[in-house]
Amino acid sequence: MHSFVQSFIFVQVKKDLRVRINYMKKAFLFLFSLLPFLLSFFLAACGPTVNQIKPQEPVNINKTFQKSLTPMPGVPEYRCGAWTSTSAPGLYSSITVYAKLTKDVAGVPGATAQAVVHFKNGDVTLDARPVSDAGGYVNFGLPLQGRQPRLSAATIDINFSVQGKTVPCSQAFFTPQ
Repeated sequence: MHSFVQSFIFVQVKKDLRVRINYMKKAFLFLFSLLPFLLSFFLAACGPTVNQIKPQEPVNINKTFQKSLTPMPGVPEYRCGAWTSTSAPGLYSSITVYAKLTKDVAGVPGATAQAVVHFKNGDVTLDARPVSDAGGYVNFGLPLQGRQPRLSAATIDINFSVQGKTVPCSQAFFTPQ
């Protein structure tokens, strides 16, 4: 009987030991899972102190400020654009130069145009002085005659004369190939 009691006590102690070990494992896992939260709490508590931002004084703008600015330019009474029949002609080809004069988006008829071609070696004023048609269009014939080197851009200035005013157009251009 003595051995039976000893073995019973041994089994009981063994079971009790297993329960305690399981309990210790669970407690250890619980405490270990709290560790990151505790570390972040302590690190945040040791951080720098935050200072309040002092409010800035309001800025006062002098009402005469806008009076000293230059006014926006107005829309011009006349507008003019110019272009060529081809932007890449041959050295000895002939091209046509076009221009259109408008007032409030409508073409201006009866205006006289003048064109000056700026070649690399000098300027040439075209003899023709066309008068704009009902749509405000004019055109000039321009024989290149090899006056502009290959792959070198040339520009053309066109001005319209209307009601005693000279209206310049945007430059037209071409580059012989």
